[in-house]
Amino acid sequence: MNYKVIGTDRKEYGPISGDQVRQWIAERRLNALSLGQAEGSGEWKPLSMTLEFQGALSNVAPPPEIAALPLPASIYPRTNGMAVLGLVMGIMTVTFGGCCCYGFPFNILGVIFSCVAISQINSNPQVERGKGLAIAGLVLSILGTVLVVLAMIFFFAAAGLSHKPHLWRL
Repeated sequence: MNYKVIGTDRKEYGPISGDQVRQWIAERRLNALSLGQAEGSGEWKPLSMTLEFQGALSNVAPPPEIAALPLPASIYPRTNGMAVLGLVMGIMTVTFGGCCCYGFPFNILGVIFSCVAISQINSNPQVERGKGLAIAGLVLSILGTVLVVLAMIFFFAAAGLSHKPHLWRL
């Protein structure tokens, strides 16, 4: 069976054979924390979790310091929770904007959550995903607020004109 691996130099190699992986373990180019992916599998996991390499790993003394390898972004990206909350609040602003408190506090929370999410995603783009969700939440929150304000202006303008009947006479 062939494998793709991420070496101690944090570069991806492969596909390579299982024998080559065992040789690289002996040469300390790979260790128990090195990530491997079996051919045809979409799952990356530490070599220590692969039965085929446990014998080779037990024959090699561990290095004095094993630094945890950062996971490549394509392996375990996560969607930012604030981005999801911002989108939900934006949807609630547009949905409930015409009733029950005119979308408040959903619009304020949507703007806050979305802005925080965009900031977090920009500061750590290798791990955080969901910028599109955050932008959509921000746009919906602002759009819902603008629609509510326009509706209130129209309502008060219409109510003000209805109290002045002389403006309607020709």
